[in-house]
Amino acid sequence: MKPLYRFIFAGATAAAIAALSPASAHQQAAGVVTAARAADADAASTAHVTDEQISQAYVYLLGRLLVTRQQQLDFQEGFKWNELLHRKPGAVDWPNPNLDVAYSEAWLAVDENSCTIISVPQISGRYYTVQILSGWGETLANINERVFPQKTAGDFALCLKGAKVTLPSSATRIDLPVKYARVLTRVALGADPDTAVALQHQFRLTATGAPELPSVPKTPIFGLEAFPGVEAFDAANVALDSDPDRNPGLESMQALARRVAAAAQIPEQRNRIDNVIRTKAFRDIAEGGRIIGHGTVQDGWARPGVVGEYGIDYLTRTLVNYRGIWANIKPEVLYYRGAADSTGAELNGDHVYTLTFPKDALPSRFAKYFWSVIAVDSTRFRVLPNPLQKYLINEQSGLTYGPDGSLTLYFAAQKPANAPEGNWLPTPRGVNYRLTFRYYGPLDGVANGTYYPPALVKVQ
Repeated sequence: MKPLYRFIFAGATAAAIAALSPASAHQQAAGVVTAARAADADAASTAHVTDEQISQAYVYLLGRLLVTRQQQLDFQEGFKWNELLHRKPGAVDWPNPNLDVAYSEAWLAVDENSCTIISVPQISGRYYTVQILSGWGETLANINERVFPQKTAGDFALCLKGAKVTLPSSATRIDLPVKYARVLTRVALGADPDTAVALQHQFRLTATGAPELPSVPKTPIFGLEAFPGVEAFDAANVALDSDPDRNPGLESMQALARRVAAAAQIPEQRNRIDNVIRTKAFRDIAEGGRIIGHGTVQDGWARPGVVGEYGIDYLTRTLVNYRGIWANIKPEVLYYRGAADSTGAELNGDHVYTLTFPKDALPSRFAKYFWSVIAVDSTRFRVLPNPLQKYLINEQSGLTYGPDGSLTLYFAAQKPANAPEGNWLPTPRGVNYRLTFRYYGPLDGVANGTYYPPALVKVQ
């Protein structure tokens, strides 16, 4: 309501009250005028959000919109609630995919009357996990032999906390704080991918009842190279209402996002908010991306401070949802991003780079299960196309070690003459790119944060 109309309303109501009793009329009229003044103050507060508040609210909201974007794409592809989609190895389409595992994916729905049982096959001597995530990309649970050492296979019932559902006696109950969640199963391909795929297809989801199924939130579906502007706030209430952020300490950010969303509906504010998003928020995201939010950088490698569970660090959560959605927690995996060589120059396919690990600090020392490195483009963070269709280096690559026990990896458009075939990853000419180094089952300095991979050296 505009101030003028509020003023008229307040005056008319006060006059009507005055026709009643003098004392009560005075008190009630005063109350109406006070309420009108408060409404004016609220409108002024909405209209006068600062540039910094707009940027913060945008970065916060974007973390949720990146998940709803992927959710919409999933259901457009044919996802159905509580049904696993078993992907062929390498066939996932999201930023920074893990090419070492066979993925299966699902969107989970539970409620007060229905749980969903996930059946886990017996897997020995091979990494696997079932990861359950919220609509903000927060890891809610993992199911594997590390979390459940007394039950490494069988049925696990995913239930809404407090739901009174009769379950099979064989099922282990896991309570979730949400009715809807993302499920990812990962099975390491290792040296025997066929066995991994066979195991992958043995995971099953079964609903115990008929849960109420939600509508998929309608929010902007945008390219990762072209974020939405002010229109992001048009979807703020839908995004926030469909899956409220449960992280303690972020209540004020939810309120700020709604406040900016309200301001974005005021014509004289809308253009300003859009301009702030494009000139400040985009820049803040780019600057935060250099060190993955509040992470650290050493020798050209960035390590996130938090991953999978973010607390109040909404900046890192948004950046991870942007560049590596569905990231798991640190006890499962640790990610390093290499974007620059030893001189600080951005990695580019026109050059040849080497990455040398000394004998006493080989990648296998820092990973209980496996390690790998992939190269992705700097815009959409997809693996780099190349004629050989070779997209990663890992322990199954047929590595050659030096006479002193060291390991040198090569990144170049053409294989250098002195590079063993297995140690080389093709990186097309003319493309700026980044490396993602994964350590599954982090150990030693990777686990405690004291280790970084060596610097990349440009040799040509």
